[in-house]
Amino acid sequence: MSDVVAKQIGPPGKRARRTRGAPPALTPDCALFLDVDGTLVGDAPTPDDVHVDAALLRLLPRVAAHLGNALALISGRSIGGVDRLFPSLRLPMSGQHGSERRAADGSFHLNAPDPVSFASMRQLLQVLSDRHPGLLLEDKGNTLALHYRDVPQLAAHVHRVVRSSVRHVGGNKFDLQPGKRMLEVKPGSRNKGTAIAEFMREPPFAGRRPVFAGDDKADEFGFAVVDCMGGWSVKVGTGRTHARYRLKDIAAVRRWLAEPISPTSSESGGAG
Repeated sequence: MSDVVAKQIGPPGKRARRTRGAPPALTPDCALFLDVDGTLVGDAPTPDDVHVDAALLRLLPRVAAHLGNALALISGRSIGGVDRLFPSLRLPMSGQHGSERRAADGSFHLNAPDPVSFASMRQLLQVLSDRHPGLLLEDKGNTLALHYRDVPQLAAHVHRVVRSSVRHVGGNKFDLQPGKRMLEVKPGSRNKGTAIAEFMREPPFAGRRPVFAGDDKADEFGFAVVDCMGGWSVKVGTGRTHARYRLKDIAAVRRWLAEPISPTSSESGGAG
């Protein structure tokens, strides 16, 4: 997939198709991409409160080995933030909605915003956050997330003010990414789909079937890309989506990941 095509792909229109239920079991020819928050770990009052349990830390390396190490995390968090959640792992990863990426060979790729415009946006959002107790501004380095989890009544106000600020400061330099009780400002033309497309041109992902599991609106970009490449898109939880498959919750994701590497699967010759 070319860079131009990848950047043009966005969340599909309002009419979502019917999903097919649970995805097939992962096979060794898959390239697996996983969102983190809401897909592998649960929500928490603040991003720093999220906890990764020992069972998940044991599971992911086993899944990666089954897939020839073709497993990457695709997160809205910074790469440094995800590494702090998984201190014993060093997986290929995309952070901040595709604005930074660590390839399987360890090389780092950065798509940073204009520093002057970004500083202006940070100042405007900080003023808004200070004006309304309960708002939380999270500066990830390349993106800015304004959380209104504790003051949901301010949702419309936050969206209106942030959109106005982006038009005033950034023009087309920034995109807005709605999330779960938050709104994020990120570099324009970067998203989870562009990150997946880049991984799929590199070993060990190239030539495999792309599979992406995620839970929110930002993940629709990734669903669109893997669908265009003949892969499996997997929505976690409820809500409208264009993903082909759906898993009920985080526990269902864990079971799906473990299925092809479980003792029963090995004894029966494997799944898929």
